[in-house]
Amino acid sequence: MYSHCVTGGWILGNTIDGTQAQYVRIPHADTSLYRIPQGVDEDALVMLSDVLPTAFECGVLNGKIETPGISVAIIGAGPIGLATLLTARFFSPGTIIMIDRDDNRLQIAKRLGADVVINNASHDPIEEVKRLTGGVGVDAVIEAVGTPEAFELCEELVAPGGRIANVGVHGKKVDLHLEKLWSQNITITTRLVDTVTTHILLKAVQAKKVDPNSLISHHFTFDRILDAYDTFGRAADTGALKVIISMTD
Repeated sequence: MYSHCVTGGWILGNTIDGTQAQYVRIPHADTSLYRIPQGVDEDALVMLSDVLPTAFECGVLNGKIETPGISVAIIGAGPIGLATLLTARFFSPGTIIMIDRDDNRLQIAKRLGADVVINNASHDPIEEVKRLTGGVGVDAVIEAVGTPEAFELCEELVAPGGRIANVGVHGKKVDLHLEKLWSQNITITTRLVDTVTTHILLKAVQAKKVDPNSLISHHFTFDRILDAYDTFGRAADTGALKVIISMTD
């Protein structure tokens, strides 16, 4: 588990500050960086630094979505949830259901390949998912929000024998309802991204099997960095997903 390496692991933004600059000195760079292939869009590759491997490793692989035809529900249509949608499609799930409270993000999810979108602010997602699955639930549920409500919703949606893959960062206590799940043969996974799949995702980008640019909503130059943070901080109003900050135009 690279993320828990005793001499490396999660350093930037955790044990030392992250940074935004034209040049950066990276700890353990020899074993953690990849050369940018010639001709590949650098904006797209920014998504390979975190959002795509996080979604792919913690969501898709931990959720065991590699079996074609299975049903998948993704809770949260933010950048991580949408990246999970993009990378889940490598394995041709039978049905991908996206659940969120933001109609704009749900429409983006629909455009990126979600089969069904559910606004859980106006519809009962449990009732809708059970209706779509003959009352059984889905084979895999990906939690991409990081709230107690989102995780507990996963517990309600998963089918017997299914998986709950937690991707969201949780800062509050979450109730695990074993009184409902103890007999259901459920697998629950957690993970911190290791970026062990970056080389795979890089090849997928080069082969145009996935388009990370679809996750980018805004571009700013470095002299407008405060505007970039304001736009990202008001995502519900601005429609922001991932924001690219460039040193020059």
